[in-house]
Amino acid sequence: MKAFADLYYRLDATTSSNAKLAALRDYFLLASAADAAWAVYFLAGGRPRQLVPTKLLRALTLSASQLPEWLFEESYHAVGDLAETMALLLPDASHTSNQGLASWVENNLLPLRGLPPETLSQQLLPLLLQLDQRSQLVCIKLITGSFRVGVSRLLVTRALAAVAGIDAKRIAQRLVGYTDLAARPTAAHYLKLIAPVHEDGETLSEGQPYPFFLAHPLQLPTEQLAAILGGPEDWQVEWKWDGIRAQLVKRDGQLWLWSRGEELVTERFPELHGLLQHLPDGTVLDGELVVWKQGQVQPFALLQQRLGRKTLNSKILQNLPVVLLAYDLLEWQGQDWREQAQSVRRTQLEEIVLSCQQPQLQISPLISGASWQALDKQRAASSSLGVEGFMLKRKDAHYGIGRTKDVGVWWKWKIDPYTADAVLIYAQTGHGRRASLYTDYTFAVWDSPQDNPERKLLPFAKAYSGLTDAEMREVDAIIRKTTLEKFGPVRSVTPTMVFELGFEGIALSSRHKSGIAVRFPRMLRWRQDKPVAEADTLQSLQALLPQAASPASQEVDES
Repeated sequence: MKAFADLYYRLDATTSSNAKLAALRDYFLLASAADAAWAVYFLAGGRPRQLVPTKLLRALTLSASQLPEWLFEESYHAVGDLAETMALLLPDASHTSNQGLASWVENNLLPLRGLPPETLSQQLLPLLLQLDQRSQLVCIKLITGSFRVGVSRLLVTRALAAVAGIDAKRIAQRLVGYTDLAARPTAAHYLKLIAPVHEDGETLSEGQPYPFFLAHPLQLPTEQLAAILGGPEDWQVEWKWDGIRAQLVKRDGQLWLWSRGEELVTERFPELHGLLQHLPDGTVLDGELVVWKQGQVQPFALLQQRLGRKTLNSKILQNLPVVLLAYDLLEWQGQDWREQAQSVRRTQLEEIVLSCQQPQLQISPLISGASWQALDKQRAASSSLGVEGFMLKRKDAHYGIGRTKDVGVWWKWKIDPYTADAVLIYAQTGHGRRASLYTDYTFAVWDSPQDNPERKLLPFAKAYSGLTDAEMREVDAIIRKTTLEKFGPVRSVTPTMVFELGFEGIALSSRHKSGIAVRFPRMLRWRQDKPVAEADTLQSLQALLPQAASPASQEVDES
């Protein structure tokens, strides 16, 4: 455990990719296969469920430190991280455990899940006191499921490739599915990751998907596209669907469905199980999971309603039917088709979907246009169709790994985000390096037009990204001067600041006081030129709703 904690601190102490790569390589060269297996899992994005309730961890720290609750809360808000706060306040350890990461996780941490609170209170502190302060911090992050360090999955892949002496793309392929929530990495899994490549190649195990090919954002004026991309005839143009990217895998008489986050989600979409009888073995499709009604895609907010439920009753399945909009073929008749040209894969995909003839499997339609200007006019209709713009895929492109251009390229030609001018009314301190600044904001719009003397500000969105460090410090100073009330870590402020917010989607919502939910809100700019009275209204937000939106089509009875 100590070696993994030392790695964490070494990674956290630098922003240099080369230094991080060296730290990872050094760790994997010395670690046992069992410890390395768990290290890869956590570093590559594995997130096991929280083992111990946060409330119990706070109570444990209060008891062990003998601090009053107010002082603990002040310490927590100053530090901005629960694990770090606990590691600073817990008593010094009497000795350091020599157990490795695998033994610590499997024998000490995982058995904590599901224990009654009184048992946890008795067992947890003696466990933590076996560790030094660094190891305590990392251990608590693993317990809470909040372990994060500034390392990308790509960097982990490169480090393993260097240790194994094989191509990083091979490692990326082997890593697919490694961090699934149900996964429990072992020494054998790690040794398989770094095993030498056989001359006869490798076959994927059971339902293992392929690494997803990702698109690059296209941010050029339409009049420049021809000079950069050539003519539209060289490209396959599709709508960019607003759903969940997924791979459908059919092998050995079984069906698997994987999300782009490499989570196995087969059981979350039972309507797709019927494809088991209609797709031949050795078929892997790439596509988008969307709610589909009356021949068209429905808002992402409806899909979110399904994702937020532990159980799916017949009413939900009937009201929110999901289909897979297939747009690529990665495997056919057990053969890897990723090195086939995009146009060849598309032709075969169309034949597969046509022969399948199942309503839960649809083909993503192609869009045609004589020029980029003609396509741009069609792209302008994206919002009304519930899509985000176009995907452009070179017809001769292979299917790559990650966001690469070495085998061809995909572009996402998105429409501009929705925007609204909103008023900052609440603020909360951030985390990590932002722990001492008010950087997380709640924004509001007016509930009625300006001619109503009794109108009020109605909260509708939270955002924390988009400002420079200098702007955040300036906003923080204003928040401290204009605070009206404090509610724990939150301050209400005098409405004096207007910001232009951007967001990717908007839908009706019965959960929000405004009746509106927006997707991925962020601050585009600080409107210091605009008075609060001229901020947008709820009516202006409602005007952004897709024309097909109505309470009946947007929301589901949750009774």
